[in-house]
Amino acid sequence: MYYLLFALLLMALLGCIFFHCRRKKIICKIQAMDCCAKCSLVEELVNPFGYCFHCDSGIFSTTIDAWQKQAGYTWLYDYMAPRFQMVFDALPVYFDYRGRTWLIEFWKGQYGINTGAEIGIYHADSIIPASDCKRTWFSCAEEHEMLDCSFLLCSEGEDCIRNTGRHWWLTAFLVGCFSRPSALSMESSICFPNREMLSAFVEGLKRAGYREDSICVKGLSVCFVFCKNTSQRYNLLTRFWRCFSQWKNKIFCKLYLWVTRPFCCTEDRVLYLYYYIPAAFRKLFRLRRFHKRCHKRHCKES
Repeated sequence: MYYLLFALLLMALLGCIFFHCRRKKIICKIQAMDCCAKCSLVEELVNPFGYCFHCDSGIFSTTIDAWQKQAGYTWLYDYMAPRFQMVFDALPVYFDYRGRTWLIEFWKGQYGINTGAEIGIYHADSIIPASDCKRTWFSCAEEHEMLDCSFLLCSEGEDCIRNTGRHWWLTAFLVGCFSRPSALSMESSICFPNREMLSAFVEGLKRAGYREDSICVKGLSVCFVFCKNTSQRYNLLTRFWRCFSQWKNKIFCKLYLWVTRPFCCTEDRVLYLYYYIPAAFRKLFRLRRFHKRCHKRHCKES
């Protein structure tokens, strides 16, 4: 018995020494890299997941050719999201334009250990009745249909995330930041190709609950602030998943900051996680991975 206890203690001690030495080696390796090399490596590592890294602001966003484009959009994605630690407020804006029903949706909230926001641009193949929108699968906007978008995500009155670009799915995620969706405000702006599409979108925004005096139109651009979708109501099961997922998100966010505490910059923390705990790194960038599962389920139901 004493020999077994001694052997276990010895193994534990050797394990601690091994991981301590490995940790020190990884820290030295990252510290020896220059900033450009770090950013380039992070960019290379996250690209297969459909993301790019903005070294100047320390945020991640989706690429135009991200694999998620194949999955399109359906309401089921939003419904299932809390089960995958994605807790957000969503604002879907439906409108009809030139023979098709379009959907421009806005999201803000907590995506695992990331605070983030999204603007997605989609359309159906025809005009869809309002009662069927939640059962419809929408295609992502093609390259010639993409719009110039921008948003500023603020947390408790402070600037948190900003991103801009011509896209079909403009996103931004800040790693290691925990937020309540209701505490976030998203100032969004979209530029449309013509007055017809702009007017259709504004009417859709009004149907979503926005007053005309809260919508700012400048030329072909529409600006408004998304604080909270008061029309959104969650059933008991969804409320449970949202609370449970947020509880886990907060714990994992603190754990991420503690594990990567030798560093402060996003690129350093992410690289440290990649070298030290590769499985955790892969989990970090599987945002919206459930799209594939939900899409398969939607196809079966159809």
